[in-house]
Amino acid sequence: MTSHINDLRTLVRGRVLLPGDDGFDQARRPWNLAVEQTVPAVVEAADAADVAAVVRFARARDMAVSAQPNGHGATTNLDGAILLRTRRLDSLQIDPAARRARVGAGVSSGSLQAAAAPYGLTGLPGSSPVVSVTGVALGGGLSWFGRMYGWIADSVTAFDIVDAEGRQRRITADTDPDLFWAMRGGGGSFAIVTALELSLHRAPHLYGGRLLWPTKHAPDVMDAYRQITATAPDDLTLWLDLLHFPGSDPMVAVDATYLGQAAAARGLLSPLDRLPHPLTDSRRTMTVAELGTITAEPTDPSAGSSRAELLTHLDDTAAKTLLADPIAPLMSVQIRHLGGAFTRPSDSPHGPLAEPHALYLFGVPADPATTEAITAKQRALTDALPVSGRKPFTFLSPGESVASAFPPAALRRLRDLERHHNPHNIFRANFPISD
Repeated sequence: MTSHINDLRTLVRGRVLLPGDDGFDQARRPWNLAVEQTVPAVVEAADAADVAAVVRFARARDMAVSAQPNGHGATTNLDGAILLRTRRLDSLQIDPAARRARVGAGVSSGSLQAAAAPYGLTGLPGSSPVVSVTGVALGGGLSWFGRMYGWIADSVTAFDIVDAEGRQRRITADTDPDLFWAMRGGGGSFAIVTALELSLHRAPHLYGGRLLWPTKHAPDVMDAYRQITATAPDDLTLWLDLLHFPGSDPMVAVDATYLGQAAAARGLLSPLDRLPHPLTDSRRTMTVAELGTITAEPTDPSAGSSRAELLTHLDDTAAKTLLADPIAPLMSVQIRHLGGAFTRPSDSPHGPLAEPHALYLFGVPADPATTEAITAKQRALTDALPVSGRKPFTFLSPGESVASAFPPAALRRLRDLERHHNPHNIFRANFPISD
């Protein structure tokens, strides 16, 4: 096997790392350091031609390939597959007149936002600026502006791919409507994306930030969150966070963005100003390039254990359940307001979301005992809350199935398309579509 894998060095311009090479262990690690990836080789593609060469190599040797720019969302599912790093595919062009961007597979959300901001435009970023635009789009993608514009995948207009035969192709709704549909949120089981094009949206004004209080004010903060989200316009998004960082007291936060003027935002958020004075209040007029500062998520790899669900409602009982006990050993319990455009038709595998809130539970598994306690806490909260049993693909955790992410008819269609476009299982996605 090693001698065959070594042949990759003569086929690609990018770096090839094999077990025993300096830097191999670092190169194979995913973003979540709690996940172990056992692979025979890591290829850092220099361009799309490298990607095609790796796919042809794998096809000829009955091997699999798993594409990761940085390793977000990784699972142990790729064990034995060639790990293809696409972070060097980082071309980025903005067409402000057409309000369109072309981004390579390695382009981060923060880079797209920084390039779009001078034109008063925005992509559909999530909370972290370091995730790849392509990876998030393949998983559907929940954005700060999703209530206004829907899934991140809904904005994709074209994919540049390498297919299972190692051919470079361009896919649109006109050239291949079925494959285009599947890739707008159906994951990486159908092809490897080398670049994509997506629509940008006007954002001449943006107001946002975080308010933070001691946890003793959590009931009042929860009431204000529920009051605001009950009538919020689509251009306003709120997330509520119960937080307990190591070495600090428990806290509660509200994160907000508003696609409009500061005065209008302050009016909509006025229930928060009637609460006790916060520990911090970072709300201000900002550019779309600064969205990553709101939650200040880590920008370096670390270990984590997460679970996500969709809430069918957030009534008095659900609110009291969330606040009844300390969240430890979890580090955060986040509630994201959905609704708006998420409830409307979407030509994607996810389709519309009826659930009004997403729940995200996160802890740091420092040791086996902590890992077990985190899992138990996540299970206990989930069992006590009104969850629908469905969850966004982009929020799936290791060990979970895509059957939780898609309606049954969409899942059947995805599986049929995978059998057609990936018949020899060359493409190994983090979460496989097949049974």
